[in-house]
Amino acid sequence: MEDAVIEFKNVTKRFGDVAAVVENNLAVKTGEFLSILGPSGCGKTTSLRMMAGFEQPSKGNVFISGQDMTGVPAYRRPVNMVFQHYALFPHLSVSENVSYGLRQRSPKPSRNELAQEVAKAVAMVRLEGYEDRRSHELSGGQQQRVALARALINRPAVLLLDEPLAALDRKLRREMQIELQNLQRDVGITFLLVTHDQEEALSMSDRVCVMREGRIVQSGSPRELYDRPVNRYVADFVGKSNFFAGPTTDTIISVRPELVEIAASEAALPEGLSAHYSVKVLNRIFLGENTEYRVVHDRLGEFMVLTPRKSERGSGTFEIGDTAATGWRPEAALVLAAN
Repeated sequence: MEDAVIEFKNVTKRFGDVAAVVENNLAVKTGEFLSILGPSGCGKTTSLRMMAGFEQPSKGNVFISGQDMTGVPAYRRPVNMVFQHYALFPHLSVSENVSYGLRQRSPKPSRNELAQEVAKAVAMVRLEGYEDRRSHELSGGQQQRVALARALINRPAVLLLDEPLAALDRKLRREMQIELQNLQRDVGITFLLVTHDQEEALSMSDRVCVMREGRIVQSGSPRELYDRPVNRYVADFVGKSNFFAGPTTDTIISVRPELVEIAASEAALPEGLSAHYSVKVLNRIFLGENTEYRVVHDRLGEFMVLTPRKSERGSGTFEIGDTAATGWRPEAALVLAAN
């Protein structure tokens, strides 16, 4: 692929008898924000470490900017990596942490050049005024910004992000997702993120690769993966979904809970639904902007309904034990491979 900054060609990585990555092909475009999404043990971090040069493929090749990186050590690759726990030097100030990579260069930049580059990098991550602080004097979000500035000051072709938001609380994690997205757009560098958090991957990425047991199962835009998953695994991992028996044992029917309509009676349901089902409400979970109902049908079994609060203002809420009518439009039901 001509515009690929990183490319995997038939890459396999084995640790003894265990295949962590299996025959993967992947092309990461220049300037793209790509996420590799999957559960623990799926091979996503091993893939990242092969890009960084901390691991070498057992088979296949890794290319960066068109150059085969076989045998090339990490320090000679045009990539930088931000780790989950940031790996800041506790005895160094923010400025000293940020400038560390530049100070290892030969020839070493002048003191004036270092100061200018550090000032730009610190401003990029909005940490002006914190230059003299040590890492223990910073919040988790500020420490992450220092790690980002230290990586970006070297102007890598690719920034590799290994679960960088996992240690943050939910509110701060959401704020940093927006900041990362804006930062990537501002600097124009290719970002490659690995995460097990589907919300994180979907909210920030131009493209997402879903991995399972060492293989890339599906790759596409967040909307493509959410609206058109190739199988049950992707539909279940990317968002929530209801699954019902399909026409054969090899297929299942998937319906997203937010596409299920619920009303007090069949007559109150919207027109155009493909089927109506009388259900009993088992649980109600208040989620702030939405309410999630778990309902049960005699033949379909249990499934979820997600309703926005604004729609409840007109139809009301349902209590545990209530009988309700549900249904969905034909296009909401996807026929998927079962595995």
